[in-house]
This record gives sequence, C-alpha cells and structure tokens, in this order.
Amino acid sequence: MYELFITNKNYTTWALRPWLLMRERDIAFRERLVPFGSRDFRAFSPTGRVPALHDGDLVVWESLAIVEYLAERHAGVWPIDPGARAWARSAASEMHAGFATLRSRCTNSCGLRIRLHDFPDALAADVARIAELWGEGLARFGGPWLAGDSFTAVDAFFAPVAFRAQTYSLPFSGAAADYVERLLARPAMREWYAAALVEAERDPAHEADAGATGTWIEDLRAR
Repeated sequence: MYELFITNKNYTTWALRPWLLMRERDIAFRERLVPFGSRDFRAFSPTGRVPALHDGDLVVWESLAIVEYLAERHAGVWPIDPGARAWARSAASEMHAGFATLRSRCTNSCGLRIRLHDFPDALAADVARIAELWGEGLARFGGPWLAGDSFTAVDAFFAPVAFRAQTYSLPFSGAAADYVERLLARPAMREWYAAALVEAERDPAHEADAGATGTWIEDLRAR
C-alpha cells in the first residue's frame, strides 16, 4: 500500500493536494503525519519536505510528480478527454508554479479567520486570474468540477485556495464562489479541516506569517 507522508494539516497546502486526490479517487494509502517539531523529514523525503509518497522502496516527492506517478497507475486522475486533460494539466501547472502574492500574503491556516490589512493590486490580480481559470474550466467542460463531471487532479491542486478563501474572505463571486463552496463541502475536505482544527501544534513561523498581513478575527483551533 502507498504511504503518503504529510505534516500539520492546519498549515500545509502542498500535501493536501495528493492526499485529497487519493481520497476522492478511492486510491488506498496509509497516511503518515509527521509533526513540524520532529524536523527529521530527510528520513522519508530527499528534500526534507512534504509531501512524499512511498510505494515500497520507491519514493516520489513533490506534489505534481506524485500526481503524475499516480496517473500512470490509476484511471481518472486526469480527465480522459484529451482536450480536458491538456487544459487540466496546464491549469494545475500554473497553480503549482504561480500565484506568488496569494501564497505570501495569505499564508494557509485553516482554523483562522483573518481580515487583511490591505488588498494590493498583485493579490487582486492573482484572485482574478484564479477566478478566470475556474470560470473557463467550468464553462468549457460543463462542471461541476473544473474539467468535467469528475473530481480530478486539477481540482485537488486548487483545493488549498478554497481554504484560503474561507480564512481571508477572498472576493470570489458567481461561479467561482460556488466552486469554493463545492470544494469545502467535499467529505474529504471536511475531514482534513476537522483534523486541522484539533491539532495542538503551533509553528512559530507560520503563526507569525498569519499575523503579518492581517488581523485575526477568530481562531477556531483547539486551545
């Protein structure tokens, strides 16, 4: 059975992607959660970072590589239709490599609700581009998911944006806002979120980032 190494669910986004995809596609795996405090990630990941997928003695790291490895072994990870598949890979790659302002200004913390101090043009551009991508996929392939009627890897890659939208009240509207709600309503997303709220671990760097760009309105995490 696959083993997927992840860490704290409140903060991490990269590990959410393959974790959620495997849950949604019914790909069996054993979750291996290693807290930030252990700092011994090189024992299971050559980069010292998560996620890392173990398949026997073989190790695959980086979320995009993990997804492609799974796609070679399991049908439906990417859309079957060539056009939808090409679009989905392009959109997922854009998410994987881009949106630097969103990442830096809206650090992920599932259990917080934060009012941003300001909303710079670069952040507005990132949100607008994501909404544009979502609208294009939903209109072109018929929804309710970005590349058609099945949840695929491209949806998993954008899932962390839904948590950020919830935390920071990002101004998605119309079809994009509906898509955020669909993602947040998925049983696997609710499972991840519930686990994030009860985690006791607090990482000082992530906590500082969460306080640097906005005011904490609510902290829903376990004390």
